[in-house]
Amino acid sequence: MASPGYGKRTAPAEPGAAFRPVDFSHLPAREAYIAAYVDQLPEGAAMDVKSLAKALPLYGQQAVRSALNALSRAGHLHRVRGLATTGDGATRWVFRTFWSSTARDSAWWARFLGGGEAADIAGAIDQATVPAAPASESVPTAPETHRATGYRTLARLGRVEPGLALSDADCNALTDMVVPWLERGATPGSLMQALTSGLPDAVHAPRGFVARRLRDKLPPVPSTAPAPEPTRDAPGPRLVGRLLPECTKCGVPGPPAAFVGGLCRGCRTVVPRGDIQDAVQTAPSGTTSRASALAREAVLAARDRRRPATFRQATALQP
Repeated sequence: MASPGYGKRTAPAEPGAAFRPVDFSHLPAREAYIAAYVDQLPEGAAMDVKSLAKALPLYGQQAVRSALNALSRAGHLHRVRGLATTGDGATRWVFRTFWSSTARDSAWWARFLGGGEAADIAGAIDQATVPAAPASESVPTAPETHRATGYRTLARLGRVEPGLALSDADCNALTDMVVPWLERGATPGSLMQALTSGLPDAVHAPRGFVARRLRDKLPPVPSTAPAPEPTRDAPGPRLVGRLLPECTKCGVPGPPAAFVGGLCRGCRTVVPRGDIQDAVQTAPSGTTSRASALAREAVLAARDRRRPATFRQATALQP
């Protein structure tokens, strides 16, 4: 998990997304692999370059950085910063990365980051430090929420561990076995860890193997003792003001509407070196002729300077 004030925050999903398998097949292999790992991380988890490179042995920091930038351009993530107050009255910048399993366009990100919903999500204190919210009729019941979360977690198994790939029928059949895990405090991340750690060399029946682990590793019923009071001498940071998105390439903050594909205007208008060469080659004929004439004059002047003075004087006296 990231330090307080940092870490992953999940953007709101599309209606019905909880019942659809997450699909990153439109991405290159490296980006799809990292996207599948980030998608199953719990809220507040560290997803900076160093943490991901340490957890993903296939790629180093530079590869992870390039992949995250590509995922930002594809519309799956956006980095933000905000000014927050700390418990001692000081202020500091806090940084978070919003993640969307569905690719969003720049207009959606501008609306989301420019409104108050993003600030509410980013400024939320960890659930362990605040009392639970009262139930509401408009909020889905716990079993419905747990079933949706359980199905999504099972559907992701094959992306995290290909040997445990499950079909739609398998996920529906095993969802009821996941609900007790979530009712006893398990998170999608801890559930994924319990199902994928210490696998044998080959799993011949993924559905039966997952069902066995769900039965054998079911966590105990949590204690009914009252939760500890929040620590008052070290409260989490609280955001003040609006969030500022950051450019994926240069990290410069700015208003949400200034970013297209995660890039600020300056990074979008920078012409790559190859494009500069193409522009020179496709320059208008008049511009090319003028440049050639200037180059010829410079060559002749340099040649004259290298000739002896007597030769230049003799040439100058010729009619």
